Parts: sequence; C-alpha cells; structure tokens
Amino acid sequence: MKKPPWLKKRIPPFQDLKKVRSILDETSLHTVCEEARCPNLGECFSGGTATILILGRICTRSCSFCAVEHGMPFQPDEKESERIAQAVKKMGLRYVVITSVTRDDLPDGGASHFARTIRAIRGLDPTIKVEVLIPDFKGNLSSLTRVLEESPDVLNHNIETVPRLYPEVRPQADYKRSLNFLKRSKENYPYILTKSGFMLGLGETREEVISLLRDLRKAECDFLTIGQYLQPRADRLPVVRYVPPEEFEEYKKIGEEMGFKSVASGPFVRSSFHAAQMFANTSI
Repeated sequence: MKKPPWLKKRIPPFQDLKKVRSILDETSLHTVCEEARCPNLGECFSGGTATILILGRICTRSCSFCAVEHGMPFQPDEKESERIAQAVKKMGLRYVVITSVTRDDLPDGGASHFARTIRAIRGLDPTIKVEVLIPDFKGNLSSLTRVLEESPDVLNHNIETVPRLYPEVRPQADYKRSLNFLKRSKENYPYILTKSGFMLGLGETREEVISLLRDLRKAECDFLTIGQYLQPRADRLPVVRYVPPEEFEEYKKIGEEMGFKSVASGPFVRSSFHAAQMFANTSI
C-alpha cells in the first residue's frame, strides 16, 4: 500500500545523530528506537535523546506487528544499569525512558532489572525523572509491585490494539491482563502516573477505539499515545489502512473529554515520543 503524503518525514543530517550514537556505542547499550525501527529515530537522536532498551535485544515473544528480534535471549547483564547511568550522565538527560524486551524466561520477567536501573539513575541524580515502559510480566503482580516500589515517575504499559485483534496482533498477550496492570498500579500507587498507547491502521473500527478509550479511563490511565501502525519489515502484519491526521485529532479530543491528563495522537506518535514534554506540560 502506497504511503500517503502526511507520512513523509525529514531525515536529519548524520552529524546531528553522532553524539547519541557514539555514547550508546561506548556504553554498549541498545535502544528500542533502533530495534523497533522507529520512524522518529532521527529526530530523537538529533535532539540528544533515546529510549533505552534493557535486558538485551532478543524478545521471548513474537508479536506480529513488532520488528524486535525474537528467540532465546542471553542472561541479563548485571552491570547494565551502571552503563545506563553513565549514558544518562553523558547525554545530560533530565527525563529518561527505560523499556525492555519481554523476558518470559525470567522468574520475575525482568522486574528486578528495571528496579536496579531506576536506582542507578536516581543514584546519579534523584531529581531526574524516570518513565518505565514495562511488559506484562505474564500478569505477575509481585513483579509489577517490584517496579512500582522504586517510584518511577511514570508507569507505562502499552495496550497496543483493540481486544478483537489480540489473537492476530499480540497472540501471547491478554487485553484484560494489560488493563489490570494499569488499574492495579493506580490503585496501589496513586501518586505514580500511568500511561498507555495503541496503534491505528490494523483493522480496528471507530466503535472499538472508543470502547478502548473508555476501558483505559476506567483503569484511571493518565497519559495516552495513539499512532499509525507502520509495517516494519515484510514478514510483519501489513497495514490495513492509513489513518488521516484529522481522525487522530478527533481521538485526541475525545480522549481529553474523557479525562486523560494528556493525549498525544498523530501518525508518527509513539509511546515514548516527546515523553518529557507530555510529563512537563501536564497539570497534576
């Protein structure tokens, strides 16, 4: 399917990307920007930021929309959190987004690794804001609590799509389980902001999107991101429809009217895109 004109993006000059790329190379870190083939990589790298991917670059799941490599990953690197703190310092970040591949092979799903990473960043400077984009830990609430005990500023868990499409888009995940994670987070740690995001263009209907928005608000989700699904490689799900910008604007308005603190909605919006601005511009 030919991409519409609103999906064109300027590529920044290579020299603008060099600082972040060299820091990541020095500290042997991965980013979800690269592994997931994010269309905003150039903009984020040239702006001096990146979403750091912990627990390796191989995922134990194989979601049909995602470009991240899947298979059997290596054991976690216990010193990774220290290297992340070094990278945060070199980049001069005041707001850090940490995510991971899904690690169903680990007893706690990698929750303790998230906790160590938050502590390492806060040990560098306790005023740095930390957002964590977590997997579902197979529904293990003790793993969720392990992360929340470290008091991240934002707990992000993506719902990704409407429930009808889960068997095709996220066959190893569960819609209600993901909603429950967001709900439990807000119930047990009400001071921690929650966030979620989903894609359009996979075959969902307007009614299904509105229902999804209602479900997220019932779970008291604070922040919301909505973006266009873009097929990352030939063996991933094809795009069913390119959603025009005015529809994204409509969903943004509906979400705000429902009570989300902030809604970012647009073709190039991704879960961690301009995350610091979303946090800073929200009146709590």
